Amino acid sequence: MNFNQFNLDARLNAGINHAGFQTPTPIQVSAIPLALAGHDLIGTAQTGTGKTAAFVLPILHKLLTGQKRRTRALIVTPTRELAEQIHQTIRGLSRGTNIRSVTVYGGVGAAKQIEALHRGVEIVVACPGRLLDHIQKKHARLGNVEILVLDEADRMLDMGFLPDIKRILRHVPTNRQTMLFSATFPKEIERLAAKTTRNPKKIAIGLTRPAHTVAHTLYPVPQHLKRKLLTKLLKQTDTKSVLVFTRTKHRASRLAKQLARTDYKVTSLHGDRTQNQRTSALRGFKQGTYQIMVATDIAARGLDIDRISHVINYDMPDTADAYIHRIGRTGRAKRTGEAFTLLTPDDNVLVKKIEKIMKQKLRRQTLADFDYEIPKPEYPQTSRKAKPRNNQRSRSQPKQRAYQR
Repeated sequence: MNFNQFNLDARLNAGINHAGFQTPTPIQVSAIPLALAGHDLIGTAQTGTGKTAAFVLPILHKLLTGQKRRTRALIVTPTRELAEQIHQTIRGLSRGTNIRSVTVYGGVGAAKQIEALHRGVEIVVACPGRLLDHIQKKHARLGNVEILVLDEADRMLDMGFLPDIKRILRHVPTNRQTMLFSATFPKEIERLAAKTTRNPKKIAIGLTRPAHTVAHTLYPVPQHLKRKLLTKLLKQTDTKSVLVFTRTKHRASRLAKQLARTDYKVTSLHGDRTQNQRTSALRGFKQGTYQIMVATDIAARGLDIDRISHVINYDMPDTADAYIHRIGRTGRAKRTGEAFTLLTPDDNVLVKKIEKIMKQKLRRQTLADFDYEIPKPEYPQTSRKAKPRNNQRSRSQPKQRAYQR
């Protein structure tokens, strides 16, 4: 099958060809005809399966007819990075048309967003919080929305956005087409899907197992030797494009600085960085300016970077689902990839869950030239109050007299 068989508006061919699309992916084969027919959709697909184009192309096809300069499609997504990626996909696939889109999210100034909304755009790609701000201030008007997409719905649930989504839905016409995509379907998402869709068609592509193009290796190691082992692994690995995951923002920042001292080109992506810093980090990593990006789970979903060769879990994530999404950053677009996990004894319970999902035992490996017996350093205990330097008393300390006991 090829894209011509979808009978999309001919004006979209320039964007499709420029994107290099030839053979549709399974999610595109399943979703595009249903979306073009106007059905509501509930889709489950792993990242890297072409999901974004599966809903963007039908949206563009519909928007090429009808009124311009009014918001007719709303795409709600959990993170700024994913919003920007969807926006770039829209821009690429709509080249040669006059369709306009805008991204709406926090962490940046609102002036340009407000200007675009007032000028008129057909598509708004938004994170919930900032969108609600614009709605309340009358900058965003959603009364003409014909198509609503809720992308990464389970991630939005995890981030606490479900109340915001329900508030947004009050401002969108009930007579609309709705497409909801989620990697997992906890009860809250099932209830949301039931309330937001009408007689939806359900699509499930690669629901439970990670991509078969990824090789998994566990590296058992004591917690205090993680960084040493990581450094050793990197020396033995093709480091053109490596994504390293940590559990916390502080550790991501610290580890990136430590790796940068070993002559790697390193950047980091986490919640403490400004939006401009995050955008710059992603752009540099995607273009190859940086060999390694150290990130928290903010990067685990939706990032469309096909060239990542290795994902390394410096820290194991909290859930098996998060593991699947992390390693989904490699082995994309029919490429092969490798997932390394630094495994401590505390991680064994989660590993068993992952192995159950994958229906196989994950390979464990040690490095022959690595010393796993290095003891954990002992740090001297320090008192809460530092002693004055050079035996001098602090100014606030009263002078002791010789006769005091």
